[in-house]
Amino acid sequence: MKVTAEKNEQVAKFIFASIYPLYLDRLIKNGRTKEELDQVIKWFTGFDQDTLQTLIDEKVSFRTFFQKATIHPNAHLIKGVVCGYRIEEIEDEFELYKQCRQMEKLIDELARGRKMEKILREVKK
Repeated sequence: MKVTAEKNEQVAKFIFASIYPLYLDRLIKNGRTKEELDQVIKWFTGFDQDTLQTLIDEKVSFRTFFQKATIHPNAHLIKGVVCGYRIEEIEDEFELYKQCRQMEKLIDELARGRKMEKILREVKK
């Protein structure tokens, strides 16, 4: 599937605080924890716990959320299909949409029981 400017804008306007509980509910149903969810989000975005909680409390949009983030340098290793979109094929002009799908891929892997060290894309030395 191809990302459109309209779809990118639609996702940009979503309020992170309204989506976060949906992520958490899914993970809890699969035996994972809020701490694990936060660990994955913090790894991906570079936020600390206080910043993450502040962004939730302020009800920021995904646009603001990702503008404030420092995306992890290994994020390019996140590949696969989420919601019918192949992450590595999303065009650069839709960076926000790509970042959203990358984060969702990490959360999906967590829900499926993947080990944390695999989810966090640690490069072997």
